[in-house]
Amino acid sequence: MQQTTNTILMIRPVNFRMNEQTAVNNYYQKDLENTLPKTVNAKAQQEFDTYVDKLRNIGGVNVIVVNDTEDTDTPDSIFPNNWVSFHENGNVGLYPMFAENRRVERREDILETLEENGFVINNIIDYTTAEDEDIFLEGTGSVILDRVNRKAYCALSPRADEDLFIEFCEDFEFFPVIFNANQTVEGERKAIYHTNVMMCVGETFAVICLSSIDDKKERKNVLKHLKEDGKTIIDITEDQVNNFAGNMLQVKGSDDTSYLIMSQSAFDSLTKQQINIIEQHTKILSSSLSTIEFCGGGSARCMMAEVFLPKA
Repeated sequence: MQQTTNTILMIRPVNFRMNEQTAVNNYYQKDLENTLPKTVNAKAQQEFDTYVDKLRNIGGVNVIVVNDTEDTDTPDSIFPNNWVSFHENGNVGLYPMFAENRRVERREDILETLEENGFVINNIIDYTTAEDEDIFLEGTGSVILDRVNRKAYCALSPRADEDLFIEFCEDFEFFPVIFNANQTVEGERKAIYHTNVMMCVGETFAVICLSSIDDKKERKNVLKHLKEDGKTIIDITEDQVNNFAGNMLQVKGSDDTSYLIMSQSAFDSLTKQQINIIEQHTKILSSSLSTIEFCGGGSARCMMAEVFLPKA
């Protein structure tokens, strides 16, 4: 089992904008007022292309880019990790999405593209019928996987149902670690929409906003699991979460080097001490994603679906 992969699937947007259907519980999204949708999309494409180039310039990283389709209204297609996950045994998970216009992001041809690239899909585990009952679990947005230690971390929210998460853990053989994570919105504590906004688990470290876990018992339990698996803990503040410092992903390069991928705003929000600790474990790569973050309410990690599938 490996915690990191060198193969990343990314979807290049064609209709990127602030998705009004997800904005109801993603408090990071904002509207670029007085900006034409075409302009917003063009800026997002530019950020996307620069980001892909940076990833491809890392030796040993394989980025598979698939274009979004023109004929669907899929403003969030740039975040594929929410609807699909790929696993070392050839299993693929398909997930139920909170926003109706995100459900059309699921495309069979994307799975076919991976098979054309020599990857083997043995089994598809499809949870999408849960949408009929308004039950959601948005992939590795909702679920943070420690693949080596077989643990799955999940902050419950309107997009992460507890029972479905437990079912996922049974199907994929992970031990569930469940908690609630909140942010302050206009003076009120409200659920953070995705776990991967406040938490990232790497090979030997974890970046996490402990103060977002209001319940002390839950916080203690999460810490216990991370510590017993030998993770160095890098605690970030809620302000850093607002700058997407929790939305990071470690990827594997060549020659046993690894990189923690994050946005420029995430990097800029980190303290020197935090950067030093991270660099003891992995190299850092950052890229400006300001339009994508501002309108989409997601960042570097959300844009990458990790491919762990076996090769033919």
